Amino acid sequence: MEALVVRRLGDPTVAPGEESSPFAGVFGGHPVPELSSPTAVRVRVAATSLNFATFLQVQGKYQERPPLPFVPGSDYAGVIDAVGPGVRGLHPGDRVCSFAGLGSFADFIVAEEKQLFLVPDGCDLVAAGALPVAFGTSHLALVHRAQLKAGQVLLVLGAAGGVGVSAVQIGKVCGAVVIAVARGIEKLQYLKSIGADHVIDSSKDNVVGSAKSFLKARGLKGADVLYDPVGGKLTQDSLKLLNWGAHILVIGFASGDVPVIRANIALVKNWTIHGLYWGSYLTHEPRVLIDSLNELLLWLSKGLITVQISHRYRLAEIWLTLSVGHFVQSIALESKVPLGCRSSNIAT
Repeated sequence: MEALVVRRLGDPTVAPGEESSPFAGVFGGHPVPELSSPTAVRVRVAATSLNFATFLQVQGKYQERPPLPFVPGSDYAGVIDAVGPGVRGLHPGDRVCSFAGLGSFADFIVAEEKQLFLVPDGCDLVAAGALPVAFGTSHLALVHRAQLKAGQVLLVLGAAGGVGVSAVQIGKVCGAVVIAVARGIEKLQYLKSIGADHVIDSSKDNVVGSAKSFLKARGLKGADVLYDPVGGKLTQDSLKLLNWGAHILVIGFASGDVPVIRANIALVKNWTIHGLYWGSYLTHEPRVLIDSLNELLLWLSKGLITVQISHRYRLAEIWLTLSVGHFVQSIALESKVPLGCRSSNIAT
């Protein structure tokens, strides 16, 4: 089968074939993974996604470092190719989606039956392949941790990125007033189209001033939930907009700058600060994660949320998305399953 193999840690923007590239290239002779247990399932991958975490992983900057060589890739969707003798609820030909620590940048991947989710009728497999990590992160953060309620104000930083777009949509499903911060007119127009109540261009607007003007016009005091995958100065400025009792969701640090939130201010303001490492729920609270993804798939089937696919690539072209500086939510790889291509969303 074909698979993208990382041979050394390094700069993902360097093309395979160049001496300093971390990639050994896309190998057509990579072994097809065998079923590893009686309850294992092999999936022919139809769609997989490229997340910011994957970019960090190839550099060796992620929380977990896999042994070399490895096949990267996290969330995916596809069609079941084979099942172990102990599998009871799934069958060859079923459409499923899931996520993995590694391995989805390949034609086939093996997972345990309990780790797979049936994709409902009416859901596109490409969309399902982009759903678990980005939308799963935002759903657990907003619904489970912050318990976002109708009428509350949600402030989303990095709102045009993969997790940001999902946070805006989930915020609207929950009935929140959503303020979305991003860079560039096209991104702002898109955020308005998916329901953001107010958009701010952080590259040229005063974020605090613009948000305060909007809130005053609406008769609102401030933000009840801050969704922050960015960090840095933007986080520090956004703290000025938070209400007493607000929830701060620490999602990531795309700016490269880890902000400092002073504990004495959090005490006086009664803020709750949540760190969210989504993948760890599979170890510590798997039922919460499973229920979350099933609800998201239901929302997707009903059209309550949509996955924007901005780019599609074949497996051999994955590194091209990185070479031009794009961090993408979901990347489409040409598949032997008759579904066309796999998908990709550009993040901020």
